[in-house]
Amino acid sequence: MSQLDIQISIEEGSWPSEERLFEMSTHVLGAAVDFLRETEKQPFPKTGAPEVSLVFTSDAEIRGINAQWRSQDKPTNVLSFPAFPLTPGKMPGPMLGDIIFAEETLTREAAELGKSFDDHLTHLMVHGFLHLFGYDHMDEEEAEKMEGLETRILAGLGLSDPYGDDPD
Repeated sequence: MSQLDIQISIEEGSWPSEERLFEMSTHVLGAAVDFLRETEKQPFPKTGAPEVSLVFTSDAEIRGINAQWRSQDKPTNVLSFPAFPLTPGKMPGPMLGDIIFAEETLTREAAELGKSFDDHLTHLMVHGFLHLFGYDHMDEEEAEKMEGLETRILAGLGLSDPYGDDPD
């Protein structure tokens, strides 16, 4: 599995332990890196491990961040902040960026979708990670590309298509 320097910070909420989140993120993001490298021919630094920061917080905290940076005064499940502007397929820098997760929204969505907390968090880790590589879903073409990548990475992890009709 590919190497990443993953920094974990639990700010607020009833999250699993830091050790469990680190184990999970190493597995999930390692699979995403391998997929991007092999399938998308995404270049990665030949030396050193790119760093990604994962912040686990509450709806209240992510709402403030979302209002400040996206002018949307509401909580959301995940926000990504690339360290550097990046176009898909271009070399990432040594710091990929930050991914912030909101515990209450993630928990509520998992229940609504009939998915386990871990499966939904896995999906959002992949989703947020792809944003750090310049993938987006602002228009139909971008969304189709990004959702296709998410679906294929998740399939490699043994999870179903999060955008399909079947919630399992």
